[in-house]
Amino acid sequence: MMGFLKLVLAFAPWLSFLIIAHGSMFRLELGLGIALALSILMGVLKLHRGVILWVGLAFFSAASVLVIGFQNMWTVRYMGVLANSALALGTWAGVVMRKPFTLDYARDHTDPALWDSPIFLRTNMIITSVWGGAFTCNALLAWLKMKEFFFSELTYELISYTLLIGVAVFTQWYPAHLRCLRASQQTAA
Repeated sequence: MMGFLKLVLAFAPWLSFLIIAHGSMFRLELGLGIALALSILMGVLKLHRGVILWVGLAFFSAASVLVIGFQNMWTVRYMGVLANSALALGTWAGVVMRKPFTLDYARDHTDPALWDSPIFLRTNMIITSVWGGAFTCNALLAWLKMKEFFFSELTYELISYTLLIGVAVFTQWYPAHLRCLRASQQTAA
């Protein structure tokens, strides 16, 4: 349960942005400001780290300048696509560099002797790849929602939230599943 709370905390700037930044230009600007402030505060307090911190700082800084400073309507129009794409690109970059973002958070509750284990790295690569897939799907869903293809806005949002909740559940389930698998293999041996 503690791991799930840390995961939610890691995405606090993004979650606050998701909750606040819709419905009006004021709420979008407020959401960007709060998300940027949270990203900075969490970085300074070391509550937030790794690629998700840097992606958040870069995205919320650039989006704040473009939306609040320049009133750039293209950025406003494509905000959902841009936000999800930023998360997807940051996540996939971490996978390509073999530094999955989940590694930083997994180390908080894993014996340091296991940190260099290929199984530990592979587990985090898989979990981060699943997150990358969800963010990529959500970028596509945001684009489809904006273009008003196929479904209602609510349907797109429900699909997006379901994906994120599913990945959060997978993030908790998968390491526990692997531990049970290893324990049963050791018992059988």
